[in-house]
Amino acid sequence: MQHQVYQMKNSIVLILFFTGCIATAWSQTPIPSKKDPRKEAGNVSDTLSGFSGRKAGINIKNKKAKIFDYKIISIEHDSTYTDTTLTLNKEYKYNYLRNDDFNLIPFANLGQTYNSLRYDFKEKSTLPIFGARARHFNYFEVEDINYYYVPTPLTELFYKTGFEQGQLLDAFFTVNTSKQFNFSVAYKALRSLGKYQNALTSTGNLRFTTNYKTKNNKYQLRAHAVFQDLLNQENGGIADEEIVRFESGDPEFKDRSIFQVNFEDAENILKGRRYYVDHVYNLISKKDSIRQTELRIGNELIFEDRSYQFDQTSQNSYFGDAFKSSNLRDRVTLEEFKAQVYATYLDNTLGNFKVSLGYSDLNYGYNKIVILDSQTVPNRIRGNAISLKGNYQNSFGKLNVEALIDANVTGDFDGNTFSGTVSYALNEDNSISFGLFTNSRKPNYNFLLYQSDYENYNWVNNFKNITTKSFSGRIELKKIVNLEIDYNSINNYSYFQQVIENSTKPFQTDQAINYLNIKVGKEIRYGKFALANTIAYQKVIDEESILNVPDLITRNTLYYSNHFFKKALFLQTGVTLKYFTKYHMNAYDPLLAEFYVQNDQEFGGFPMFDFFINAKIRQTRIYLKAEHFNSSFTGYNYYSAPNNPYRDFTVRFGLVWNFFL
Repeated sequence: MQHQVYQMKNSIVLILFFTGCIATAWSQTPIPSKKDPRKEAGNVSDTLSGFSGRKAGINIKNKKAKIFDYKIISIEHDSTYTDTTLTLNKEYKYNYLRNDDFNLIPFANLGQTYNSLRYDFKEKSTLPIFGARARHFNYFEVEDINYYYVPTPLTELFYKTGFEQGQLLDAFFTVNTSKQFNFSVAYKALRSLGKYQNALTSTGNLRFTTNYKTKNNKYQLRAHAVFQDLLNQENGGIADEEIVRFESGDPEFKDRSIFQVNFEDAENILKGRRYYVDHVYNLISKKDSIRQTELRIGNELIFEDRSYQFDQTSQNSYFGDAFKSSNLRDRVTLEEFKAQVYATYLDNTLGNFKVSLGYSDLNYGYNKIVILDSQTVPNRIRGNAISLKGNYQNSFGKLNVEALIDANVTGDFDGNTFSGTVSYALNEDNSISFGLFTNSRKPNYNFLLYQSDYENYNWVNNFKNITTKSFSGRIELKKIVNLEIDYNSINNYSYFQQVIENSTKPFQTDQAINYLNIKVGKEIRYGKFALANTIAYQKVIDEESILNVPDLITRNTLYYSNHFFKKALFLQTGVTLKYFTKYHMNAYDPLLAEFYVQNDQEFGGFPMFDFFINAKIRQTRIYLKAEHFNSSFTGYNYYSAPNNPYRDFTVRFGLVWNFFL
């Protein structure tokens, strides 16, 4: 069955790949703007001009299309454009997540989980969220889905090599059949064997989006469907007796497949499917020489189900005693239905107001009841909630104000969120902002209820709401420094820990945790050379030592950029150093797919050097990187988590290719 799923993934990838190749035969580069597209794009209206129409029933290619006409629209209706430039930020984002992973350290194989070096406590949900968070780094949530508006068909192919027969491909295609209707399809597929035993990863994320509006802009609709499966074989890390061999650097053990791991017969998988619809109707639209007002009503519907499953062939003492000796399987599901109706009032003087009334229905759990000597573990958490939500946004010259308040007013779950931000644009390149955030919600579902074939992994808890208060400040001075400050105060913090061996359990502290996070970024340029620096300092006041982070994280890149061959080729090459100080790094539990607190060993304090050569030819960006090339001469003490070594030296290649039809 798993082989059939993999064949189906390959078929979809090949279809998308050949779609892009066909488009290449007719591809042309959009005309560059004579002005800075970043400035001009901000003035482009929602209706794109330049569609050439039809002649004799045949679409004519749009030869006037510019790069900033290819719009990307977020869930919050913020627009940007398809960016085909080659920059250092693109280098930082050229990874499995396609996001800057400064806050993370990956495991040895591509598509495994990540350990967190920094934390963001600005989760806006007023309800519990699904567990197995270590599997969710590559899970597309509602806010991760974008919508598109393009003057001609657009294709993007993202490719990168993995580890030991590993390949990663993210293929995307979007087209506007008219000014009113757009659809897109994308599939992200990975299969990587890995260098250690039983560490294969096989993941897929299939996404469909569409957006439509009438010619008079009275009615607008956005919708998406997402299907995801994220499979990881699990081995529990290398065995304790192998640690000395790994750290010795003996050439006899450079072949990582000979290392004994804790088990070789387990895997977990996270699956999800979601259907999303948001449509809005413009009731009133008035415009005069001074004032413009609009009144809209809308409806948003979300149906999503997720499942997490852990399978193991034979019982293993790594997790303790079990109710049976073979064919162990733990499976939990969550079904969510959310609906909201809302009204939006937009006024260029008073600001933009949005009021929403929401309903949520939740069904989490298992198909059986577990009876233990100490307690009976039920099989379900079911409930609903009705919420009220309000948003406000307005600009007063260079001053911008945004606020959000969301609260469950009735139902089975108490929860509320407040977020407020004030920002001031000093000029085009410099700004300053301050924010206040508060949240109160129940811990994740797997803290409240969990069942397993392993005896120690069964519990039901009535934990209090986690309450978070955060203050943040941002200063962006392009020629001087970028500074971010976050101060968080957390009450009733929930976490996993092993108090006794082979038994990871959820806990909740009644002690307040205070967490300060300061991040500074600055790039220094001299001719064709540049030195980009990012440094984060963290301080935690925590009497119980349950929120552990490194005091210092730094990433420094020295690189060279230049055009060659009459500007037909743009090249960037350089060296990146990433380093974080030693700390009590969280350990990983593969049964829960969660990280847990440990205070016995410190890890970190090892440098990670990467050498890269990146090039851009027309709309193609080519990436070549020698990762962790210092591993053989700076010591074999590098870990992503206890018993889970970080990646050895490897060379990887890939590209990002855009086709504009």
